[in-house]
Amino acid sequence: MLWGGRFIDELDPFFKKFNSSLKIDYRLVEQDIFSSIAWSKSLFNANILTQSEQKKIEEALNTLLDTVIKNPSLILNSDSEDVHSWVEKELINIVGTIGKKLHTGRSRNDQVTTDLKLWCKYKVGVLLKQINRLKITFINISERYQNTVIPGYTHLQRAQPITFSFWCLAYIAMLNRDMDRLKDALNRLNVSPLGCGALAGTSWNIDRDQLAKEMGFASATINSLDSVSDRDYVVELASIASIGMIHLSRFSEDLIFFNSSESQFIVLSDKVTSGSSLMPQKKNPDSLELIRSKSGKVIGFLVSILVVLKGLPLSYNKDMQEDKEGLFISLDTWSDCLLMSVLILENLEINNIICLEAAKKSYANATELADYLVNKGVTFRDAHHITGKIVLAAIKKNVSLEKLNLNIFQNYCKYIDKDVYQCLKLESIFNKRDSKGGVSSRQIQKAIDIAKKEVYKF
Repeated sequence: MLWGGRFIDELDPFFKKFNSSLKIDYRLVEQDIFSSIAWSKSLFNANILTQSEQKKIEEALNTLLDTVIKNPSLILNSDSEDVHSWVEKELINIVGTIGKKLHTGRSRNDQVTTDLKLWCKYKVGVLLKQINRLKITFINISERYQNTVIPGYTHLQRAQPITFSFWCLAYIAMLNRDMDRLKDALNRLNVSPLGCGALAGTSWNIDRDQLAKEMGFASATINSLDSVSDRDYVVELASIASIGMIHLSRFSEDLIFFNSSESQFIVLSDKVTSGSSLMPQKKNPDSLELIRSKSGKVIGFLVSILVVLKGLPLSYNKDMQEDKEGLFISLDTWSDCLLMSVLILENLEINNIICLEAAKKSYANATELADYLVNKGVTFRDAHHITGKIVLAAIKKNVSLEKLNLNIFQNYCKYIDKDVYQCLKLESIFNKRDSKGGVSSRQIQKAIDIAKKEVYKF
């Protein structure tokens, strides 16, 4: 036991189990060994360890790492309280009394948050690569279906025609923000708390800036009291993961709708769908539904960690032991859903004809008629009203706007001439939207080119 001298009675077995975090934080073993090696070098520089002692500790820790990588169950079969005490105990078993020197000047308070920050840095790197891969997949799909017309929606009502490429670019924009948020968070968490001790700093001559660089951090933290109890980076990553999962949830909902029998815009691959145990004809979008539902788990942890932290006094409190399990689950879930999204998109097929017919229905070109009237000198508010009347007339006749007779148009506005029919064509609708971010083919190509440069810059 790490604190046995102060205590007389043995721990109650139930409390020992209740208090243990080993089954969760065992994942930090590589980070704990890495930071412990760096700490041993600082202890040597502070004349606490001899060069020979430091080398023995470093060699033993590397041997321990090799062993545990080959057989992770070694940790889980232990009765240690956490991964940090497990590493220390195993080190002492290997090198003897020398191993007891390693914890000099170090507290589990600064050790825990250092290891977790190291893990977060690693995981952010993994997530950035996975988001980048999903972006590449969206770009490839976007190029393949650059001329595929689909309806754009507001309120789940057909609104204006767009292209499938344009739809893909919307999600690329979301993924760009996800990546930017992760990079920003990485800058803030890239400071080392090691050497802060329990809360007031260490009394030993430790060069914390050099120690930080040894571990790959940009710098050392500037206030020990804050450092050991800071979990802003956990909250921030939980928030970023929640936003990222919301993006994937919306992506899933779009495709579920596009895949429905009512839409039939897309066909999902057999690789990412399942059937019904009762109804032989069913092909269910389970992969998308699971992505959509898993967002709730990730958002739930964000709320949970905020509630855990909201009333905590400075500095460290055992409540903070609850920071890891939810974070691991959240970032792993986001990671899995990013990979699944790639698999879904790579095997997607689009029903071009059905999509085009849907885009032509529901008077999605009504806005073009209103703009046409504005170009003829009608105020937009009056043009909006006139167009609404014309749409109502077309509905009564059960025809599209471009199929209305010219005399019906002119019954509502004398300025309408036969050039209105060219205005109502899909090509005309797209070409007019040539401002930055618009749906014209020129703007879409520019957006794809920019997305490609951003991908290969990463």
